[in-house]
Amino acid sequence: MEKNVYLDLGYWVQKKAKQLGASDTALGINHSRSVSVDYRDGEVETLKESTQQSMWIEVFSKGRYSNHSTNDLRKESLEKFLTNAVDLTGYLEADEHRKLPDPEFYKGQPTVDLDLNDSKQADITAEERQRRARELGAYLEGKDERIISVASGFSDYHSESYQLSSNGFEGHKESTSFSHGASVSLQGEGDKKPEGWRYYRARHLEDLVDPQQTAKEALARTQDRLGAEKVASETMPLLLENSNAAGLFWRLMGPLRASSIQQKNSFLADRKGEQIASELLTMIDEPAIVRGLGSRYYDGDGLAAKSMPIFENGVLKNYYVDVYYGNKLGWKPNAGGSSNLIIQPGKRSGAEIEASLDRGILVTNWLGGNANGTTGDFSLGVAGWLIENGKRVKSITEMNVSGNYNDLLANLIEVGNDPWIHSSFRTPTMVFDKVSFSGS
Repeated sequence: MEKNVYLDLGYWVQKKAKQLGASDTALGINHSRSVSVDYRDGEVETLKESTQQSMWIEVFSKGRYSNHSTNDLRKESLEKFLTNAVDLTGYLEADEHRKLPDPEFYKGQPTVDLDLNDSKQADITAEERQRRARELGAYLEGKDERIISVASGFSDYHSESYQLSSNGFEGHKESTSFSHGASVSLQGEGDKKPEGWRYYRARHLEDLVDPQQTAKEALARTQDRLGAEKVASETMPLLLENSNAAGLFWRLMGPLRASSIQQKNSFLADRKGEQIASELLTMIDEPAIVRGLGSRYYDGDGLAAKSMPIFENGVLKNYYVDVYYGNKLGWKPNAGGSSNLIIQPGKRSGAEIEASLDRGILVTNWLGGNANGTTGDFSLGVAGWLIENGKRVKSITEMNVSGNYNDLLANLIEVGNDPWIHSSFRTPTMVFDKVSFSGS
């Protein structure tokens, strides 16, 4: 649909819902298309294409609230859909906290062009997609006689949405993303068949990391796992690779949400303004990064996206407060969730930090595990390297790191200068002291 068609439909829905008895509404109309091609050992394994069109609507009526969605955007179908939605809302319990945000919170969106949409995406042909997916794997042909299998893939995605609220909000988003990656399995000793992978994503096709480099990294990371085994249990420093640091920090997003705090499910509740972590940890939520994978102008409530410190020199500065739970807690809303998270970098590169480490474990991969957002306890499987005197001396796997986030964050002793820019979590290399590793 063209922009005016989407908006005309949105305003028609608002008007119709009002006629049916809704006091207020918020709605979004979305259109998206994704295509992915996967090869295995030089042959097409899967080819998928998906085009979706949908609408969601939140209905506010006489202190009651409900939300609904549909894929049928024909007006004759929508009229019945809206009639049922408004009628059903009337049977629900009233909730004084369910209401649209004050229009003041719609103001102050980023004014910079975030450049989230690559117009060239529409010109990519099926042949080019297949070539890109195939060539990733072809780069590894003959590179290691122990290769059992190589899988490679390329995908692209386009999304456009319009969001309206009956108290004056109107938003439009259009974005693209591209990704490619390769995974490799090798014949190890005996029946061991280690696997490794590398994957990259970008808003614009031209920003994707070179495919040959991606394939080489996938092979190298698999070769690193040959001969990997557990080492003896020990408490020592954890050196966290920049591309894997997000795996540690995304588990904090739940406890940082107002919903978790209101429901007594957060170990960070009532700790705003406290020293939670080492003074080396400064983390900022920054929505206005040009071509950023988490960049946005507004969130799902229509709140204007604004830069916000989460940790500042280890002090907890903000929670993520959406409109509903903000109303419940009596807090001003700021964002329903994270955009781009940036950890303030340090002075040395990951390689320099590694070379200076007397003994520790470099974590290059997470092997599952869990974290308890209520207590902060965690137990995570890891793979990587045992470091001695600045050298990688033993590939390790199937070890376990456990502890509590309160202790872990307090024991952050160094932050690198190498943020991983291929994610919405822009995390550098990090070192945590006194971490408990369980092994053989």
